[in-house]
Amino acid sequence: MKILDSIQIKNKIQRMAYEIAESNFESDKIYFLGINNNGYNFAQRLKKSLESICKIETKLARITLKPQDPVNNEIAKDIDESELNGQTIIVVDDVANTGRTLFYAMKVLMNITPLVIETAVLVDRMHKSFPIKINYVGQSFATTIQDDILVDLERSGEENVKLV
Repeated sequence: MKILDSIQIKNKIQRMAYEIAESNFESDKIYFLGINNNGYNFAQRLKKSLESICKIETKLARITLKPQDPVNNEIAKDIDESELNGQTIIVVDDVANTGRTLFYAMKVLMNITPLVIETAVLVDRMHKSFPIKINYVGQSFATTIQDDILVDLERSGEENVKLV
């Protein structure tokens, strides 16, 4: 069942960009760190939307991890740590279920001293079992833990979020 279509996704991203701009209006630069492919694709869209409404400089990078087993697999980022010191960082993912992926993604940021770290997700399922607060949310859904949310941001004009 489709729960968000491409127009709704675009509107949610634009609203989130305004929220980010309002909360970070004093920042010179914002770093979007997208988790894996879907988080990175979503971060690209947030970055582009933010750039269209304000003059804050933005940078984009990727955090790579295995959500199924983050403890026994490498967690990496494709940006130098020194570049992130003293900066505003927004860690971005497509869906937040238990908060585990976002929690372990923070591991790559433990050796820096950022100005602030925030989180953004397109869909929050509200099943948190890890101490993660979502700062910017496109849509919250009360689902059962057995339901799956599939986010497709790959096909321009055909993006969607489905409940399966």
